[in-house]
Amino acid sequence: MQDVIINREPVELYKVLKFEGLVASGGEAKMAVAEGQVAVNGVIEMRKRCKLRAGDVIKFNGEQFRLILED
Repeated sequence: MQDVIINREPVELYKVLKFEGLVASGGEAKMAVAEGQVAVNGVIEMRKRCKLRAGDVIKFNGEQFRLILED
C-alpha cells in the first residue's frame, strides 16, 4: 500500500487520481470513477467528487493508496 500525502481535508476523489498521476487528466479520472473502476474503503465509488479524508483507502488498477494528512 502506498501513502498519498494530502495537505487539506476533504479532497475530491478524482483529484487524488489526477494529482498522483494515476490517470492522464481530470476527465480521465472522472471517467474511471463513473465506470466503477475505483473503490474507496473497500466499496466501489461512483461519485467523482466523493469527499475523502485522511485514513481513507483508494483501490485503483490493482493498487491501494492510503491518504495521510500532512502536518
